[in-house]
Amino acid sequence: MNADLVVGLDCSTTSVKAIAFDRNGKAAASAIESIPLYSPQPNHYEQDPEDWWRAARNALRRITGEAGPARIAALAVSNQRETFVALDRSGRPLRPAIIWLDERCKDEVESFASKVGKERIHQITGKPVDYAPVVYRLAWMKKHEPELFRKIGMICDVHTYITWMLTGSFKTSWASADPLGLFDMKSRKWSPVILKVLGLTESQVPESFSPGTVLGTASGGVTKWTGLTEDTLVVAGGGDGQAAGLGSNVLNPHRAYLNLGTAVVAGVYGTKYKTSKAFRTMCSCSDTGYYYECSLRAGTFAVDWLIKNILDIDPAQHSEIYRELEDEAREVPPGSDGLYHLPYLCGVMNPYWDINARGAFIGLSSSHTRGHIYRSILEGIAYEQRFAVCEVERVIGTGVKELVAIGGGASNDLWISILADVTGKSIMVPENTSASALGAAMAAAVAAGWYRTFKSAAAGMIGRAKTVKPDRENLKLYSHLFEKYRKTYPALKKAGI
Repeated sequence: MNADLVVGLDCSTTSVKAIAFDRNGKAAASAIESIPLYSPQPNHYEQDPEDWWRAARNALRRITGEAGPARIAALAVSNQRETFVALDRSGRPLRPAIIWLDERCKDEVESFASKVGKERIHQITGKPVDYAPVVYRLAWMKKHEPELFRKIGMICDVHTYITWMLTGSFKTSWASADPLGLFDMKSRKWSPVILKVLGLTESQVPESFSPGTVLGTASGGVTKWTGLTEDTLVVAGGGDGQAAGLGSNVLNPHRAYLNLGTAVVAGVYGTKYKTSKAFRTMCSCSDTGYYYECSLRAGTFAVDWLIKNILDIDPAQHSEIYRELEDEAREVPPGSDGLYHLPYLCGVMNPYWDINARGAFIGLSSSHTRGHIYRSILEGIAYEQRFAVCEVERVIGTGVKELVAIGGGASNDLWISILADVTGKSIMVPENTSASALGAAMAAAVAAGWYRTFKSAAAGMIGRAKTVKPDRENLKLYSHLFEKYRKTYPALKKAGI
């Protein structure tokens, strides 16, 4: 059988998922391997990059064993963003990788941004000043680990590291480079201004390429570890958020992706480079365009926080807790009987960009149950999506008609209905909610010559979706409650809380 499959290798925060897709976007084989996450002290989060590679090669080995190596034409990577590992000149990690959840660099953000110029760094990178981009973690490393910083030979995002292990070359995608906060978004090159202020050179960052570019082929001993053939193309993919946008066929401004994962990320497509505090600007996981992206750090993270920290339940030992909470929340009326949740457990990004913001429950009474609290979390995140997407619409002057729900939270029917009722927009739930892996596979399909354009690949591989429309009565109620919600953060901020 000729090569009739492409692989999306989705390297997320907690696992690596490899899925082999055919030309119609149907999954022929899949495998998932977990990645350990370490927290050496509060708010510090690290991983061993060898665990990225171990998980990737094992997942690839499983799907090549299931589907057959000769069937795989190409693979592309989607990766957890704002995560990096610093290697020495011989390619050995200088320290564990620092991942996107990590908050150790908060004290370096203002000082480093001021050295470049806050407005200037925003215009260059598309990212308002915030601790998410890797550049601020590098500033932390330079200050607190100067001896290690001086030994840096290469800075690798996850895409670069996996590509290096597969091909022997330090190469990455534009859509994986830009979340580092070192990338000039208009020129699609590393910013000499930011590199100079940081004290780095272009030789210490990987070569960057347009998504869909062939970066090499599986080399040498890699075939033994992965089961891939030496003819398998390794293709530039992108950050998991942008890859999810492509995998959701979000290539026009009237549709947005809504990734319901650890963080909740919404993105609207546009052809023009724009910057605003209403969003952060990301390179599309295609050959042209951008995503105007909104991000809430506490998505399903907030649900897990409730279960582990408040209810004191270990979901590994009691997996039914998610279903139980959903069932209890269904018995609670829309609006959670006056209970609001402000979902800023990990600070707030757009549009306030307040790294010290706190979450809150407002209106809590003795009559509220855990079902109320759970529902209020889902509603709070939904209110935030209405607020964020409205701000994007206001800036770009285009209305979003539908949201494509993807990620783990897309399987929560209650949450999907709440999102539709709160935002007033239709929510599409694709048959395949692994949109990041599918988006990477679409980039691989373009490189393999299956499709001439990214738009045709997205249209051909997206598959079917169900659509959930808002309930008119619930929308009317939620619109009234939303006007109260949007005043919550400014009021708490004014009160110094």
